[in-house]
Amino acid sequence: MKYCAFLRGVNVKGTNMKMADVCQVFKEAGMKDVVSILASGNMVFSSDKKADELKKILEKAMSDHFSYEAFLFIKSQGETEAFWNSNPFTKNEDLHIYAFVGNPGVENTLMQEFDNAAKTENEKAQIVNGIFYWQVPKGNTLDSTFGKILGKKSLKDQFTSRNINTFEKVIKKMG
Repeated sequence: MKYCAFLRGVNVKGTNMKMADVCQVFKEAGMKDVVSILASGNMVFSSDKKADELKKILEKAMSDHFSYEAFLFIKSQGETEAFWNSNPFTKNEDLHIYAFVGNPGVENTLMQEFDNAAKTENEKAQIVNGIFYWQVPKGNTLDSTFGKILGKKSLKDQFTSRNINTFEKVIKKMG
């Protein structure tokens, strides 16, 4: 089965790694057909194992190799396609759209945080098919109240986010 592993916190805040090295770690952990997409930690691969087992194997392999506490989220090809296909927002050159990959139920936590946050004009959030989507004006991602909430230590093992365009690139690599 084809999967994508979405790694949290890669190549940000001092956790730097070359994607070629990450590919090698995945191969050494028994993954097949390993390829990376962008430098933000999106790994497409094949395995006969189930997603929950893969999460444990790959988090340990990444943590051991790179000496950091690895968090990653494994999605099948169909699940990955759902992130792209369920996007509720219309593409707009002035806006970023993010989808959040995470533990079951995290979308509700994110929506509560969003509802309590101050918002900029055109900043919106919506849950579709259990996926949390966030639209924010370009240039405001890290400065917005909600953007700052996303860095909370209490949430670090709960989710990771990707620009919606990343899902398109991942799906193309999955074939």
